[in-house]
Amino acid sequence: MKKSDASEGQLASELISKRIAELGDWRGETLSRMRQLIKEAVPDVVEEWKWMGTPVWSHGGIICTGESYKSVVKLTFIKGASLPDPSRLFNSSLDGNARRAIDIREGEAVDESAFKALVLQAIALNSAGKSKPSKKVTS
Repeated sequence: MKKSDASEGQLASELISKRIAELGDWRGETLSRMRQLIKEAVPDVVEEWKWMGTPVWSHGGIICTGESYKSVVKLTFIKGASLPDPSRLFNSSLDGNARRAIDIREGEAVDESAFKALVLQAIALNSAGKSKPSKKVTS
């Protein structure tokens, strides 16, 4: 039996929180901080758990994924190549046709306002790709 989207979202949030706790070091702190920034930028963001254990944040489509490796926390924006990045946050996966990523190493800080702007731009790009809503009659 398939669970409802709400319960799947809750489960995903719990799994992301568990992953952060399991990391137990600077990677967990970094992933937690980036998650918080995403939620501040988009309070109704949808958290998902995909691809055998990858945190994903979505709003009208995937915004980004959050992966942790031994020496880096990687935030991959699925449509990053189409996003303006005047603050030059993207520093990884720069050769791809679609994705761009931000690799954060221990002790590195991310420009929080620039990051939130990227998140909002990703949502705008997701929305732009949707079909136009039906016209509503207004009085």
